[in-house]
Amino acid sequence: MAYVITDNCVACGTCLPNCPVEAISEGDIYKIDPDTCIECGTCAEVCPSGAILPPQ
Repeated sequence: MAYVITDNCVACGTCLPNCPVEAISEGDIYKIDPDTCIECGTCAEVCPSGAILPPQ
């Protein structure tokens, strides 16, 4: 399971450079590639809108 970016994403870009495996892609709402995500949680830690949820 990978982290998930919810509809609360404001596409600020804060998470993008913080992902060590470049699993995040840009868009109106950013997305995390589940095959690339290593579940480190760095993206969720830096997200100012709390839009990134851990694997469930």
